Amino acid sequence: MPPLAAATLPALAGSLPVPTYDRSRVRPGIVHLGVGSFHRSHQALYLDRLLAAGQGEEWGICGVGVLPTDRAMAEVMAAQDCLYTLVVRHPDGTAEARVVGSIVEYLLAPDDPDAVVEKMAAETTRIVSLTVTEGGYALDPVTGRFDPADPGVAHDLVPGATPSTWFGLLAEALVRRRDRGLAPFTVVSCDNVQHNGDVTRRSFAAYAALRDPELGAWVEREVAFPNSMVDRITPATTDDDRADVVQRFGIEDGWPVVCEPFVQWVLEDRFPLGRPPLEQAGVQLVTDVEPYERMKLRLLNAGHQALAYLGTLAGYRLVHEAAQDPLFQRLLLGYMEQEATPTLLPVPGIDLDAYRRELVERFANPAIRDTLARLAFDGSERLPKWLLPVVRENLARGGEVARSAAVVAGWARYSEGVDEQGAPIPVADRRSARLAANARRQREDPLAFLADRELFGDLVDDPRFTTPYLAALASLYERGARATVEDVVTGTAPAAAGGR
Repeated sequence: MPPLAAATLPALAGSLPVPTYDRSRVRPGIVHLGVGSFHRSHQALYLDRLLAAGQGEEWGICGVGVLPTDRAMAEVMAAQDCLYTLVVRHPDGTAEARVVGSIVEYLLAPDDPDAVVEKMAAETTRIVSLTVTEGGYALDPVTGRFDPADPGVAHDLVPGATPSTWFGLLAEALVRRRDRGLAPFTVVSCDNVQHNGDVTRRSFAAYAALRDPELGAWVEREVAFPNSMVDRITPATTDDDRADVVQRFGIEDGWPVVCEPFVQWVLEDRFPLGRPPLEQAGVQLVTDVEPYERMKLRLLNAGHQALAYLGTLAGYRLVHEAAQDPLFQRLLLGYMEQEATPTLLPVPGIDLDAYRRELVERFANPAIRDTLARLAFDGSERLPKWLLPVVRENLARGGEVARSAAVVAGWARYSEGVDEQGAPIPVADRRSARLAANARRQREDPLAFLADRELFGDLVDDPRFTTPYLAALASLYERGARATVEDVVTGTAPAAAGGR
């Protein structure tokens, strides 16, 4: 069976949708930094829809791998002419596939950073988009301020250094455009960060100002950073997924993408150099994305955190298994209805009751086979951004925090790296050593984990939070995750002692 490539598309056309547009005519107008599964299930799909409708030939994508670990992706993209199979898996077990062709070029920055810089500096590039993960913006998790001590950032700020981060690559490209009299491209973050455009502007402008104060001021004044909200559950690709693509669709694909049916992109319409007609591909163009992003981050992403830690401790390993458990469904819905929703803004066109129910159904989709380990990845970057804002707003307004406190306690217990049966839990987090050290101390000092002010600020000083937190943590040790969740959802959790 021949591998997926431009030459094999005609043979596949009878079995699934393939690009019918002439890819040789598609010019890259977008450079995307950080091509992973999510970008290929989401932004690249929207552009593929436009191209399939005969529009947007000047808006093809040049993908960029920023890290040395992106080499495997670079090799697959080179072998497959940047083509890949997108498989949508429905809860009933049926699957739809299409070959996506909107990425027409791929560059690996560690091999040739200057080629990446020149691609962004080219007049034809009008948008640079990013998926560099929630922790890729070099921001302090509590203060939100830019951290110039980040190793990659510090390297790139040395005069004459070869750029190794997206900060350095972007800055050099903008300097070249400015020197050549070209207007700056628009920068679009597609990461799960609230106010992601504002965050990107703040962190990048701070970096640029450290490199050159005039450059920092120019970035603040001239570069557009629209906010966006992105949503599609997209698990990591496995060897079973590759085998399934061969069996179901007769395609040998080195890196297919699997995802759920649901997809959403809400985007602020601020593009000084123009943009593709994304609204014709299903994107919601708005003047203010904040209500949508707050809804998504505090309901979906924070809900994922609730499942990740407590679900793993309860013995689950796959998301749908935990989400199908009626007890965990009550935890999710109770958190979303009683704690998250009161902190939301009015969301135009959204029925929040229906949205919450749909989220639980999406989590419970057995065809996706998403892992709780993926949801738990880099919790020290995710939970402070998604769940703790809910906690702080509820404390400020006198609202409920018991379910959120149980989730944080679950994270603290999870971070010990051992489950309730004594089996190891691989804690994948950039701060894993510090988290584990704090978690190991909490059997003697129950507030040791929460006392990390870099992550939790002053929550350790507020008995309205420490009381339910300590009760949940004690219950996790004494009775286990399942009994703890049952107490939380029924409102029978015991009062805790020992707060500060």
